[in-house]
Amino acid sequence: VSEAEIEAGAAACPEAVRDAIAFAAERIRSYHARQRPADLRFTDEAGVELGWRWTALEAVGIYVPGGRAAYPSTVLMNAVPAAVAGVERIAMVTPPGRLQPAVLAAAKAAGVHEIWRVGGAQAVAALAYGAGPIRPVDKIVGPGNAFVTAAKRRVYGAVGIDALAGPSEIVVVADGANRPEWIAADLLSQAEHDPAAQSILITDDEAFAGRVEAAVQDQLSALSTGEDAAVSWRNHGAVVIAPLDEAPRLVDRIAPEHVEFAVESPERLADRVRHAGAIFLGRHTPEAIGDYVAGSNHVLPTSRAARFSSGLSLYDFLKRTSIVKCDEAAFERLAPATIALAEAEGLPAHARSAAIRLGQG
Repeated sequence: VSEAEIEAGAAACPEAVRDAIAFAAERIRSYHARQRPADLRFTDEAGVELGWRWTALEAVGIYVPGGRAAYPSTVLMNAVPAAVAGVERIAMVTPPGRLQPAVLAAAKAAGVHEIWRVGGAQAVAALAYGAGPIRPVDKIVGPGNAFVTAAKRRVYGAVGIDALAGPSEIVVVADGANRPEWIAADLLSQAEHDPAAQSILITDDEAFAGRVEAAVQDQLSALSTGEDAAVSWRNHGAVVIAPLDEAPRLVDRIAPEHVEFAVESPERLADRVRHAGAIFLGRHTPEAIGDYVAGSNHVLPTSRAARFSSGLSLYDFLKRTSIVKCDEAAFERLAPATIALAEAEGLPAHARSAAIRLGQG
């Protein structure tokens, strides 16, 4: 995609959308800039100088889905942290066809360096190994369909990947003091992504659960995505527990991508949650805010991966290198144990590498 096409597409984006993209990009940039870790050097009690330093990846590929919908937020959430980290080359791939102006505006705002019209598993292969004018990258991030996910799994090792994304998930923990139509809207915000999406209400009020169910049905009829959302909601729905203090334990078993605590004192429950991709606190913090403009990243672990992984962050575009420095005295303090362990492992060349400096070999 030429620079002229990117400029023209971005200019064609409606002003309100362009302003929203700029607003979101700045908030995402600010949030991720605060994640930057510090390099460190110190000298320990043996006189050994130790430390680590952080460096950005050289090249990153971003997969942006195409098809029926435009996803400028996907561009922002993946490209802005890479740019903040200092990645020198950010290459975006997206399926062939007309590129939506909002996607091009987001790519420009985020600092994407090149855009290629190629999609599916072959796009992942091109990013991993190179193809014609597409040079290989060091890491591939961004969501896609089952074929894209399978391709990312296949190329992992030759390149890094962010995660293996599954269908969207939300758990809403809500008491009966909420407006049921608000909670219904929050549940449907994830259900509309995919029939396999997981939207679950946890409440201690059975009557309130019924009111939310009625509100869901009312809203489904007005949604252009209602068919998918209806299947998702039908397959999940509400869980009534008592007391609501038991909710954190159930949330941890689900380990959802997103969890909202729409209760009076949300931290009281949320602080007990161990496994969740992102936590949204209070009645005025719908998950959709996090999808777009809160500043935190919306690329989050799914399929219970929140038990062992985190959402996309600045760290995904950085790598840490260990630093070790010994002077003669420090080396002499460490060498005997080095030799003993190397000999115990049957690695004589390792042992000799230390012993020869002591005049022993």
